[in-house]
Amino acid sequence: MITNKRLTEAEFLSIRQDVLRAWPTGNHPDLDLKKAVEKLKQVPQEKQFSHVLRQAKKRGITLVQPRAGMAPIDKHIELLQYLQNEGKADVLPSTIDSYTRHNRYNNAEDGIKESEKQGRSLLNGFPAVNYGVDGCTKVLDSINVPLQARHGTPDARLLSEIIHASGWTSNEGGGISYNIPYAKNISLEDTLRYWQYCDRLVGYYQEHGVELNREPFGPLTGTLVPPSIGNTVAIIEALLAAEQGVKNITVGYGQGGNMIQDIAALRSLEEQTNHYLKLFGYNDVFVTTVFHQWMGGFPANESEAMALIGYASTVAALGKATKMITKTTHESYGVPTKEANANALRTSRYLTHLLKDQQVPNSAELDMEINQIKREVDALLHAVVEAGKGDVAQGVVNAFKRGILDIPFAPSELNHGKVLPARDIEGKIRILEFGNLAFNDDIKTFHHQKLQERANKQHREFSIQMVIDDIYAVSDGHLVGFQGEEQ
Repeated sequence: MITNKRLTEAEFLSIRQDVLRAWPTGNHPDLDLKKAVEKLKQVPQEKQFSHVLRQAKKRGITLVQPRAGMAPIDKHIELLQYLQNEGKADVLPSTIDSYTRHNRYNNAEDGIKESEKQGRSLLNGFPAVNYGVDGCTKVLDSINVPLQARHGTPDARLLSEIIHASGWTSNEGGGISYNIPYAKNISLEDTLRYWQYCDRLVGYYQEHGVELNREPFGPLTGTLVPPSIGNTVAIIEALLAAEQGVKNITVGYGQGGNMIQDIAALRSLEEQTNHYLKLFGYNDVFVTTVFHQWMGGFPANESEAMALIGYASTVAALGKATKMITKTTHESYGVPTKEANANALRTSRYLTHLLKDQQVPNSAELDMEINQIKREVDALLHAVVEAGKGDVAQGVVNAFKRGILDIPFAPSELNHGKVLPARDIEGKIRILEFGNLAFNDDIKTFHHQKLQERANKQHREFSIQMVIDDIYAVSDGHLVGFQGEEQ
């Protein structure tokens, strides 16, 4: 049975022996923890994620970070340098390829060889495990800003060992957010254990004088996720990480579309993450936020796509997100060119700097949204803790079994998939069908009233068609689906 209990150093080191055996070469002299600690201590401050995040929060600016990853290491380095120099990225990623995400290192090796033969990347990311510590160190040494692994890996233990031993100072993911939205039938208990190890590795470094950043994946499925569901998962993963000794955590949120609701979600996410960390006894965790630009369907027209990117940047800046993950005008086509990626970065950075000193005034609407999100998060977290009889990790497993937690449109067979969200008339995400979600009647009535108002204004039925219309609306230039004539 999984429990939210810190691995002892002896337990961690015992598991570590099995983890390192998974490396295809069977030879891992560069993964000596003492050497890794000393190497990380030598990373300059300007390339340390935790330091740069602390400085950004102190200055009140929103950092911009793209997505980027290629298979040939020289091409990957060229791409990162271009995004740093031409795109002015504040921090950089290495997006990991799908074979590595599924621990298929032999396939990744084949992909590297074929990519080198053809002179272009045949993998959809950077195969960090295959390049090992030498290759990953080479990538870090080639740039002047912090580097983070971004991936989607249910079992990222070996990947985490390699990137941190290479000087990379941030890792994205979690036992829920890199399972339920990504995988079909992987055990939740297993992924929670895998990520306990990843977090305990970061905790080990922390105990030896190195602060690394951890970032749960906030957007989940990225499609009409109600703020309270996304925020609840982020807070849970922050609690799980803190138990393993993580002291620097970035909780994330994916753009919903309505500016007031998105700002409310960002504010409540930071406030409640800090509240629950302290409530559970984790008093010395530094919390920052990351805002993900629109994760749904993008318009094909590049001008319209850039407008959507600009809108997201405005929300991130006014919501005071510490960091923002950018998109490009090529989202509807596939992998973007480095030029398109850099253009979107520059646009995003310009807007966030332009708006950094501006404030969204408090209003009854904003206060109502903040309070509503907090009410719902409190209800979900209470139910999770109760389901685990006080243990958060066990509560997560039981909550998904019962549908108390349920992520819209997730592929996992462990997810009930009974929650259906839709937008109200102002474009705020509400819930049409609740499944077994742990909400009381007052919360359910609030959501249904908001959706009924929309149905009345659009002269339509209160039905699942609202959900379908909303999924495709933004790519057609609207936020609320079914742009019929209103009263």
